[in-house]
Amino acid sequence: MQVYLVGGAVRDQLLGRPIKDKDFVVVGATVAAMLEAGFQQVGADFPVFLHPTSHEEYALARTERKQGVGYQGFSIYASPDVSLKDDLERRDLTINAMAIEVISLNDDSPINGEVIDYYGGLTDIDNKTLRHVSDAFSEDPLRVLRTARFYSRYYDLGFTIADETLTLMRQLVQSGELTHLSAERVWQESSHAIMQLSPHVYWQQLYEIGALTEYFAPLHHAWANDHIRETIQTALYFAGQMQLNLSQRWALLMTSLSSSSFTLKNKDLVLDEAMYAKGVNDKGISDIGNIVKVPKAHTQFAKLFIQQIEKLNTINHLNAAEKIELIQACGAHKEPEKLSQLLVTSHVLQLAIQHRQMMIALGSFHAIGMEDIQSDLKGPAIGEALQQARISHLQAHTISNQHCNPS
Repeated sequence: MQVYLVGGAVRDQLLGRPIKDKDFVVVGATVAAMLEAGFQQVGADFPVFLHPTSHEEYALARTERKQGVGYQGFSIYASPDVSLKDDLERRDLTINAMAIEVISLNDDSPINGEVIDYYGGLTDIDNKTLRHVSDAFSEDPLRVLRTARFYSRYYDLGFTIADETLTLMRQLVQSGELTHLSAERVWQESSHAIMQLSPHVYWQQLYEIGALTEYFAPLHHAWANDHIRETIQTALYFAGQMQLNLSQRWALLMTSLSSSSFTLKNKDLVLDEAMYAKGVNDKGISDIGNIVKVPKAHTQFAKLFIQQIEKLNTINHLNAAEKIELIQACGAHKEPEKLSQLLVTSHVLQLAIQHRQMMIALGSFHAIGMEDIQSDLKGPAIGEALQQARISHLQAHTISNQHCNPS
């Protein structure tokens, strides 16, 4: 019997990240041997066991064969003759398919610390690449979401998804396999992804490969508007940096669901609170919540944020009656922290809008160079001409954006 630390614990150790959970693979063992050692089996047909004291997961080495649709359409073969290499081959990404041998079932100290790497995980960590282990990747549609989640998790380290893996992800989406995922697994992956440091990366990646259309169709349609998509992605980025909670991040994402959310005032992209309060797609938020089985607390917080967004954005201008009404509407007299969370969420959205405005302005600044002004100008006239040309470019660009916004 050989016991190996596998998967995320090995990966995060190599990346210098905190290890949250340890998973082990046992080669050369049987179900009877594990039970005799005091381990508790998880599920009748799945060879995974909980350690009697640490409660960490120990799985018998196994292989899988695709027999049906979806991520559950597999037959599992676990036997003492299944090798570690066979077991690791069925995993999703090379960085998750490495192992370190430990002393025994009851001592997880490494024997020598050597990383066993059959599929190039060490190289892919060095190259900061997320790459599938084998073509078996295409048999499990859940891996589309998992890969996007790992992308959001390690985006700040500079990781990218390998082109060939992206091709397989797109093929899985086009095959319709994602329709066989359970709502619970979709929410599990998505809620974990949105809590990463770079949550916007997960949603952007799924949007780009068309993976939002099945479970997040209203969001997919809303993000056809570049301004809405880029503003909300920026808001999610700030939410990750500022460590907002899940309800706050979900509310920001759901802010996408209104074609009237953003408009142009004084040639700037802003949140139109009055139009937003009237035009937001409450049904879209409810539809996504029902399809993906989003916990009601998150859906309710998102709707409350939307309903009160005008007042949240104008606190300094509210009279006494309006402030009391806001407290009552938010239930702040019972849960004062909820009002604080709503205000912070509003601030992050406004920050994203301001950032979007300035990125548009920065684009205009860099779009104009010496070749765009008269060549015979000299001295201060050059700077003045560049300044005016950049202002004119920004004004024209903003006006053109206004015309392309959906009504």
